[in-house]
Amino acid sequence: MRGPGTWWRGKSTPAKVETYTRCSFHFFAVMEVVSVALPVIGEMSSELGGWLLLMVCAHAAVSALIVSRALDWVCDRREQPVRLIWTLGAVTAAVAATGLAVVEYGPKGDGVDSAAGSVFGAVVFFGVGIMALGVHSRKRMSAVVAGFAAGAGLFVLLISRSAFAALVIALITLFGSGVFAFIAVFSVWLLKAVYELDQARETRARLAVAEERLRFGRDLHDVMGRNLSVIALKSELAVQLARRGRTEAVEQMIEVQRIAGESQREVRDVVRGYREVDLEVELAGAQGVLKAAGIECRVTGRTTGLPVEVQSALAWVVREATTNVLRHGNAGRCSVGVSVSEGRVVLTVENDGAAGAPDEGGGSGLAGLRERLAAVDGTLDAGHVGQAVFRLVAEVPLAGAGAREVTV
Repeated sequence: MRGPGTWWRGKSTPAKVETYTRCSFHFFAVMEVVSVALPVIGEMSSELGGWLLLMVCAHAAVSALIVSRALDWVCDRREQPVRLIWTLGAVTAAVAATGLAVVEYGPKGDGVDSAAGSVFGAVVFFGVGIMALGVHSRKRMSAVVAGFAAGAGLFVLLISRSAFAALVIALITLFGSGVFAFIAVFSVWLLKAVYELDQARETRARLAVAEERLRFGRDLHDVMGRNLSVIALKSELAVQLARRGRTEAVEQMIEVQRIAGESQREVRDVVRGYREVDLEVELAGAQGVLKAAGIECRVTGRTTGLPVEVQSALAWVVREATTNVLRHGNAGRCSVGVSVSEGRVVLTVENDGAAGAPDEGGGSGLAGLRERLAAVDGTLDAGHVGQAVFRLVAEVPLAGAGAREVTV
């Protein structure tokens, strides 16, 4: 059953940052209506207050729309919303000018002046900040901030004939809109940085997998290269002997047959992973792959001295668990522990990427591991521990072999 937090836990880190950024800037629009527009009604006449309320609500609606479109553009999902940005600029200027005009020509009273002034400040600060989401050029953003500051100062100078008041309004507009523009630009930079880091992490993980494939290719080449060369030479020798009518050709072909059969067995061992494997080497390799993918990995426990079949089975568990950590969830930490207790070897793998981990009962990877462990009378248990941890535990019987501490 899906809990109320499953939707959030199921998101990757970049998706969480994007959701947080969207909600934060959409909340600006809500704040604009609740903290600025609604108090206007209580301080002004119903007609004037109603018009200001309607204008601020329209400004908030356009701002919310631009937040969605601009962040989609930041994430390369749509074109830059240039027309909407110009529309928001025009609406912001109109509402701000109306607020200043009410201060100068509207009903007198400190409450009215305060309400109209808050309308001016809110629409300019929030408007410029939201416009900054869709403008990444520093020069253009600086021009927008400076343009609104200069425009506000000039408008105040025209309606009040006071240079001091115009300078104060211009400085307030410059500082307030500059702060909100900086917040928006920083938020966009952070969002893009998180996505780029996530892409880099995926690239490093793919490179680590590619390196492992190259290692497999080298192993296969080492196994088959020598044997195929020997087969080719002995086959050629057998052909020459047969042409001369010598019985040694039969012995050479028998040797070719033996080498071919041995090659088949070695290839099956390579493909199926049943070659003798040093578990400590696999643990060190898993730690290196996870670290290359940006995942903190800690390895503890006992490993060497175990029977070859036990090491081979547990090595496959380490490989599959490492693959799951890279492929599923959004893990930041992983721990691998090997212990020997009451005649059984216990391998435990835990990671904090439980949201995307494979279901404990499904997946061909886990089913394959259970089959491998069953061959050595072992068991596998995998599942979520709480809401943030996925744990995989493999147990294999041990027949009196010593072990020593891992030093990875």
